[in-house]
Parts: sequence; structure tokens; C-alpha cells
Amino acid sequence: MKTEEMPRIEEQRLHEQERLDARKTAAERNKCGQFATLPELARSIARYALAQMGGTPVRFLDPAVGTGSFFSALCQETSPHGVESAVGVELDPLFAKSASALWSTSGLRVVKGDFTEQPVPDRRFTLVLTNPPYVRHHHLSVTEKARLKTRLGESLSLDISGLAGLYCYFLLLCHDWMEDRGLAAWLIPSEFMDVNYGVTLRRYLTESVTLVHIHRFRPSDVQFTDALVSSAVVIFRKSPPPTAHRVRFSLGGSIEAPTNESLVPLDALVHSGKWTQFPEGTAAERNGEPTLGDLFAIKRGLATGANNFFILTEAEVEHWEIPHEFLKPILPGPRYLTADIVDRMPDSSQLYLLDCAEPEGTIKASWPRFYEYLQKGREQNIHASYLTSRRAPWYSQEKRPPLLSFARTWGELELVRVRFDSYGTALKRLPTMCISCCTRRDNCAKPWNITRNLKVTCSEHSSALLRRRCFPKGECTAAACTRWSRRSLLRFPRE
Repeated sequence: MKTEEMPRIEEQRLHEQERLDARKTAAERNKCGQFATLPELARSIARYALAQMGGTPVRFLDPAVGTGSFFSALCQETSPHGVESAVGVELDPLFAKSASALWSTSGLRVVKGDFTEQPVPDRRFTLVLTNPPYVRHHHLSVTEKARLKTRLGESLSLDISGLAGLYCYFLLLCHDWMEDRGLAAWLIPSEFMDVNYGVTLRRYLTESVTLVHIHRFRPSDVQFTDALVSSAVVIFRKSPPPTAHRVRFSLGGSIEAPTNESLVPLDALVHSGKWTQFPEGTAAERNGEPTLGDLFAIKRGLATGANNFFILTEAEVEHWEIPHEFLKPILPGPRYLTADIVDRMPDSSQLYLLDCAEPEGTIKASWPRFYEYLQKGREQNIHASYLTSRRAPWYSQEKRPPLLSFARTWGELELVRVRFDSYGTALKRLPTMCISCCTRRDNCAKPWNITRNLKVTCSEHSSALLRRRCFPKGECTAAACTRWSRRSLLRFPRE
């Protein structure tokens, strides 16, 4: 392939990408996990990877080649003879046909089929550049998950959660396709860095390979026009991690020119369950100070599976004649709060959570308008979503034990513990507590799950008011009370 031919082929590729994308709706592409890589992003990743490669001969692999965006980027960033061999695997027959037509004379061999079902070739690859399919777990059948888990067990002797997306299997199964000391750059959702089903992938990256760099894009900088996910570029070598290895973490900007970055000891990653705290959380991880996650069990709130259906206003409750015995008063999300202290919500702003355990037959006979509302939900297939289909009945909510919340009494600024039930109803006062802490999202497009890692610090203060201490973690703030010490906090029994 001649260098001067690349602009023409790339222009054709972009037209093909647009044509093929137009054949499916956004919902259909979402189900298949098909999200095209922007040309500028592909070239940036290719440049960075080639710089890491040095003079190593390039034997290129893309296990989800699409129309060949990464192969095109690679050819634009290296000499015409810089790629020794190239293979792309593609499940979608139309994309495979298009890629073959575009790159048949350029050295790319396109294999049509499912990458996870392909036999491992005899000759391995030194460079993997890919944007694997973002297929969420609930779009994978039970049979498909069992097959993938079996293959993963045979390949790496790893087990993985059934909640893992298809991209996790792609990355892990690609291990056998890589040459020793080969380099890989994966553009994947950043969710694996924090979630429980990402444990296997994080373990692989810290134990089986040398993790070089993770660059995370800010939540507001979505890398795909129709994928509402925050992405990360994960770069690693197929070699055991060296002693005292440190991993480069960066955030914002491009992988070549990030806004913020730091080197994180591998040992800190091994013992951290939340990788999105890096690079900002690097200092807090090193100094040994206690965090809220060390002292309390921190969990997400109730997940309804369809907030638009299960959370109702006062007007909607009246319109559908839903009995209040099936409604729980709730506060709006933190993003909607404008004050530090909410004494009470205006009556017109009250929201309710629908939570009913009565059979539909009973509801139909006793509350026909309420029954109509449930049928409206069925028409929208809300009853068949992943979360609701696992509840009985589907319009009930998951059961949670009573939660601990913290409140303050005025006067002498005594901090008391108050036990709440799952919906915020005070049951009884318990002995004095030593800390009051809360987080609120201020001007932040997406929540950062950093509560567990908030540093537990505060200073003595004689004022009879709560003193706020700000922690710049993901644009959230934390409020910590006065008149307590680390010693008294650590003496307090954990529940």
C-alpha cells in the first residue's frame, strides 16, 4: 500500500461506517455493542502504542475490527512497510465484507466470525489495538455466558461474574493470541475499574500482565456519539509485572496529553477496590490515613430498574389513585439539592417510591386505576427488564435492612446516631456518634463513586455550627463535624 492512498481509503471507510451504522437503530447497535471509534481517537491510541513498541516488529490484531478504524490509524502512523502482518476478526458479516473490500490490498486479513470461538493461531501477535463490543451482560444468553466462562477457565483458569460484559471476555481471551512481551491497547468502558464484576479483570491486569497505563476520559467527554458510557484506554504488556512496578494513571484530555496524571504503585492497585480514585486519590492511598470505607459498609441505594415508572409525584399518585400504603416518601437525588440542610420538602415537591407486594389480581379487584398503571408499565416492558424480572412481584422493591444515618443536635453540637429504616423514618436514638459526613454532587455530570475513599479528617472548632471540609474528589464535597479525634473514631464499634 502506498502512503498517498491512505487518505482516499480512509475517506471510503468513513462513508462505509456511516452507511452500515444507518442500517440499524441506536437501540440495535447498543444491543450488539457496536460503537465506532472516532478517527482522531484511533490515531492517538495508535501513536501512543507505537511509541511504546519501540522497534519491535508489528504483527497487528484487532479482534473486533469493524470497518478497520485501528488498522487505518496504524497505517497512517507508521511507514508503508512498518506492519509485518495484520489480522482482524469481525462477527457482523456486513462489516467483515466491507473491511475485506477496503483493506484487501493493504495487508489486512479479515476473519469473519466470533472472536471468542476462533482457535488460537500458531503465530501470535505483538500489537493489539481494539474497541471490543460493549455488549452488556443481560444481552448475553445463559448458554452464551456458560460457553464464555468455560473458555475463560480453560485459557487462564479464571472465573468471572455473570454480570461481566462481553468486552471482559474479549480482553481476557485475547491473552493467548499475544506474543510474549506483546503490547495491547483496549478502548473499553471504565466501569470495570470499580464494580464488583470487574474484580477478575483487575486481578488479571495486576497479576498476569504488566499494566503500563490507564487513561480515563472524563464522564462529560463521551467517546462515542450514541454510547452513554465513560471510556478508558487500558495498555499492558504480556509479561509478569516487575518488582516495585508503578502504573501510570491519567485523567482527562488525550492519552498523549492528559489533564492529570500520576504513577501509582502496583501494590496500591492490588489492595484497592476502586481504581477511579486514581490519579486524584494517589496521595490519600499512600499516607495510611483511615477512610470511610475502612470504618463503614458503604453501599448503593435502591435500584428500581425504571425510575420514571416507580418514582411518582403527588399529582401522579392522585391521578392513578395509588394507595399511600404502597408508597414510600423519598427525597430527590443529590443533584437536585441546592442546600446543605433540608428541613422538609415543599408539599408540591414530594416524591414517592412505588413498592407493593400485593398480587395483581387483588390490585385489579380493589384498586382498578392502580391496576391500569401497572398495565401501562407492562406495555412499556418494564416488568421484563433485568432488575424487575428478578423481583416478585415485579413492582415491588428490593428489601434492605435498616440503615445508619447521622444527624446533629444543635446547642452543644452533640452528634448523635439515629437509626433509620430503609425509607428514612427515624426509629430510635442511639449513643453519641463522633462523625457526620455527607456527599453531594455539585455541577458534576455523573456521580463519582468515591465515598468509600473519602479521607477522614477534620479539625477542632469552637463554633456551635457544623464546619465543612471540602475534599476535591470528583467534584464532590464532604462535610465532617468538629470535636472528634481520630482516636475516638477508631474506638467506635463498626456496624
